[in-house]
Amino acid sequence: FHLGYVSTETGDLGTAGMLELLTEAQRINTSRNITGLLLHRDRSFYQVMEGSEDVVRHTFDSITKDERHTAIDVLFEGAVDEREFPDWQMGFLNLDGVDIETLQGYSDFLSREDNARVFLENLSRGKRLAHMFRLME
Repeated sequence: FHLGYVSTETGDLGTAGMLELLTEAQRINTSRNITGLLLHRDRSFYQVMEGSEDVVRHTFDSITKDERHTAIDVLFEGAVDEREFPDWQMGFLNLDGVDIETLQGYSDFLSREDNARVFLENLSRGKRLAHMFRLME
């Protein structure tokens, strides 16, 4: 099962707040066997979560109650044959001042041009949206 959503940050988390959020997400996702993608740019969040339906829905319910988010809109949800991000607890577009490569679960696919061919050959709905998020000015 996968679910993708966008939301708006209610206040500027700053580097410390973002690190806290990412650390918390990685811990929770690992314990619940959730994989996916978490992006943050210009006060917007984009996340795709994958796992068992009940666990993903429970996690999303918690996210909707998190005061760090507002204007939460589900973009897609439903059954999938396999995970799109099986090795990721989170992925990032930008995090100024933080060496994100040292964080567990990190993938640099959004900043590496050499992955573009593989990325484009395997476009799923979640990955197409992540690509559009990357290209936002």
